[in-house]
Amino acid sequence: MKHDKFIGLDVHKDTIAIAVAESGRLGEVRAHGTIAHDLHALERVMSKLGGEGVTLRVVYEAGPCGFVLYRRLAQLGIDCTVVAPSLIPKKRGDQLKTDRRDAEQLARLHRAGELTAVHVPDERDEAIRDLGRARADAVGDLTRARHRLKAFLLRNGYRYRGKSSWTEAHKRYLRELVLPLPAHKAVLEESLLAVEQAEGRLQRLDELLEALAPGWRLYPVVQALMCLRGFGLTAATTLVAELGDVRRFDHPAPLMAYLGLIPREHSSGGSRHQGAITKAGNAHARWMMIEAAQHSRMPPKVSKELSNRQEGQPEVYRTLGWKAQTRLYKRYWQLAQRGVMTAKIQVAVARELTGFVWDVLRQAHARCPQP
Repeated sequence: MKHDKFIGLDVHKDTIAIAVAESGRLGEVRAHGTIAHDLHALERVMSKLGGEGVTLRVVYEAGPCGFVLYRRLAQLGIDCTVVAPSLIPKKRGDQLKTDRRDAEQLARLHRAGELTAVHVPDERDEAIRDLGRARADAVGDLTRARHRLKAFLLRNGYRYRGKSSWTEAHKRYLRELVLPLPAHKAVLEESLLAVEQAEGRLQRLDELLEALAPGWRLYPVVQALMCLRGFGLTAATTLVAELGDVRRFDHPAPLMAYLGLIPREHSSGGSRHQGAITKAGNAHARWMMIEAAQHSRMPPKVSKELSNRQEGQPEVYRTLGWKAQTRLYKRYWQLAQRGVMTAKIQVAVARELTGFVWDVLRQAHARCPQP
């Protein structure tokens, strides 16, 4: 007789705890043991658990170990699901947590169909995503290095009086600054060196992204997204790599929830209370959406750069781009005139911009050849 076995894996850097749930609502759930985190060891376990008429359905949580296990099991023809850890149902009163219990819980919930799968990107898509995240890390390092330098100077009574920071005039002021104490001078020189190194790293990553993006299979999708104002090559490539195929979202609302741009809500009976945004899901994609939404404070205009990006693209993308500009500009200033704080305006506009992004990407993915 044919039947299913639901395999729960609690994956760690060095070990994998395994549990098995037999098919059927009241089927046995048992711990199978713990093995080393090794693909050959996992293959041997799968061959033992499988057999004539047995279909293995494996599940494990998304985490720092990535999707190596998923891809290897897919090569072996074994059904595997990677689930979101934050969406796993948990008993409020359960205070016991071990690897064995976690594996058993995964197997049990997978059999019940209570787990939410995450999108697993292609290896080449994940490589571009990692490059975009490395650039985001470089931006963070540069920002922190600059803040540390300015904080050091402010503590010692030095404050730049120019209009803008980190311009050529500001950098010339920092290089010509003379501090009386040798220790302070050493701190200044080291801080300037850290800023220069961070700027160089960011420039190199930008150049790599510009060089590798045109050879990516989803570059036509990136070009389509660049028809919207606020999405240059870097922002568009990063967002497409983070989101993957948006056709898995049948409506913009689930995509907004995936980006964590919807408000928290606690409603009961006749009361309804909404709070700050959930900030769930993909933080890198949410950051790019909010950065792009800041362009909506400017009047609608097709600049020279935007016109060059739209050249040769289908008319539908240009139409959506102009519609997004006019709608979001009106929305931005309606909220501003009501006295809403700028950060909230940017989030609200980013939430509406998500709808236009979803529409453009959905059409672009339909035109893009599948791997």
